[in-house]
Amino acid sequence: MSTISTERATASRWNDVQHSLTGGGDGRSCQCVWPMLRNKDWNQTTLAQRQDALHDEVDSGPPPGLVAYIDGEAAGWIRIGPRTRQLRIIHTRAIAAATAEPLDDESVWSVSCFVVRKEHRGRGLNTALLTAAIDYARDSGARMIEAYPVDPSTGEHHPNELFHGTLSTFITAASTLALPSRTVEYS
Repeated sequence: MSTISTERATASRWNDVQHSLTGGGDGRSCQCVWPMLRNKDWNQTTLAQRQDALHDEVDSGPPPGLVAYIDGEAAGWIRIGPRTRQLRIIHTRAIAAATAEPLDDESVWSVSCFVVRKEHRGRGLNTALLTAAIDYARDSGARMIEAYPVDPSTGEHHPNELFHGTLSTFITAASTLALPSRTVEYS
């Protein structure tokens, strides 16, 4: 039986962040900077600039996400932090229209990205990451956590389109943590 653990993405874990992001999907090219930039700015960045931006963010703190480990090997990543710092999120019309929370409220956090290395998929890492991210957000003063899961039971979805997380991951985490119904909202 494998052991799953999670740690905050700090400067000392930079290599683990990179290992998590480069195991399949768009993580390597995106560097989980996509939620941080408006589209016009994103389109003007290179891979090296994205990697530098994430490195600077991890290095300066607070941790912008968590790394999941399986038996000590970095295997996955989740981005979570104040929604106000994730410019793409607050400038996405559908999200802005769906939330009742002020877009400038620092106590509202967003879960915006999951990455799991291909060889570790199907082992419950997303739920472990989400559960740990909720704890991290609570410990950091988050009043509310927003998320934007995809429901793969409707329509067709390419695996790279599931980076927001699947609806089943959020439902599982909500039931595992016995969260009140308003704590986990689905947009």
